[in-house]
Amino acid sequence: MVATGETTTTVAGATTTTGLPFSDPAATQVLPTRDGGKCQVGPSGGTGEVFVRDSAAPRIIGGGWGVTVDLKTGGSGEGVWNALAKECFNGTATCPSKQLAIELDGQIQSAPTVNAENFTGSVQITGNFTKNEATKLAQVMNSGALPITLQAEAVQTVSATLGKDSLRAALIAGAIGVALVLAFMFAYYRRLAVVVLLGLCVSGTLVYSITSFISRFYNGVLSLAGVAGLIVSIGVTIDSYVVFFERLKDEMRAGRSLRNSAQRGFKAAFHTILVADSVSLIGAAVLWYLSVGAVRGFAFYLGLSTLIDVFVAYFFTRPAVLLLARSKFMSGKKIMGMEPSADANQALGATS
Repeated sequence: MVATGETTTTVAGATTTTGLPFSDPAATQVLPTRDGGKCQVGPSGGTGEVFVRDSAAPRIIGGGWGVTVDLKTGGSGEGVWNALAKECFNGTATCPSKQLAIELDGQIQSAPTVNAENFTGSVQITGNFTKNEATKLAQVMNSGALPITLQAEAVQTVSATLGKDSLRAALIAGAIGVALVLAFMFAYYRRLAVVVLLGLCVSGTLVYSITSFISRFYNGVLSLAGVAGLIVSIGVTIDSYVVFFERLKDEMRAGRSLRNSAQRGFKAAFHTILVADSVSLIGAAVLWYLSVGAVRGFAFYLGLSTLIDVFVAYFFTRPAVLLLARSKFMSGKKIMGMEPSADANQALGATS
C-alpha cells in the first residue's frame, strides 16, 4: 500500500508544527513508514485541518477494516483535499504514484491510492488493515486534525533510567507525605479526619479526570514538575481542613452542639479558605505566565489543585461534616480530641 522510491503528495497533520529536522513540509524527502520501510514524498499539500475534528473512525468497509473521515466544507477542507486528489488520480508530475501520504511526526502513517478525483462530505481509506491498525490510523487522523502549534521552549535530555527513577521517587515522596498528613489528622481530629481522607480521594479523582481530558483533546502531559505541583497542593488542601476544623472546635468550646457548630463554623471558615486559596492561585498564575518549560507544569497543576480545593470544600467537605454531625458516628464523650467543659455542658442543657 505504501510506495517506495516515488514522489507522493503529502497531506499531513503535524509536519508543519513538530519542528523535527527530518520532516520538512516544503521539500521532497524520504520518510520512514509504520512498517519500517521508507517512502519518498513531495512537498506537503495540506494539513490535518482538512478533516472534521474527531470524525475519523475505524469501520468495516467492503468486508474488511478501513477508516472513514469527514471533510470540512469549503475551500479549507474539501477544496484542499480535492485539489490533491485530482492531481494524484490523474497521475500528474507532482503525484506520479497516484498516492496520498498521511504523515504525522515525521512518519508515514498510510499512503492510500486515490481512486476518485472528487470527494464530497467524507473519505474512505481501505486496505489490508487489521482492526488494531485501522483504530491507530483513525487516532492519528484525529490528533492530526487538532489546530495546535508546538514551539520548543526548553529541552532537557535524561536517560530512561534517570527518568524512571525520578518518577518513582516523586510518587514515593507523595505517598509518604499523604500518609504522614493523614496520620497527623487522625491523631489530632480523630473521627472527623475521615472527611479529610474522602476529600483527598475526591480531589485526586477530579485532578485525574481533568488531566485525562487535557491529554485527550490538547495533547497535554503530566510531567515530573506537575507531580511536584500536586504534592505541594496537598498542603494547600490540608490547610483548608485545618481552618474549618479549628473554627469548628472554637464553636464547640463556646457551648454549641456539633450540628450547630458545623453550620456556623463553615460560614466563618470559608471566607478564610477563599482568601488563602486566592493567594495560592495568584502565585500559580504569575509563575505560569512568567516561566517556561517544566516550571509551567508545576504552576498549572498547583493552580488547578487550588481551584479544586475551593470546589471540594464547598460541595463536599461542608455537606459531609453536616451529615456526620447528625449521625451516631460522631457521638461520644470526646469529639475531635476535645472534651466539652462543664460550662459548655450547662450551655447545652440550657438550650435543649
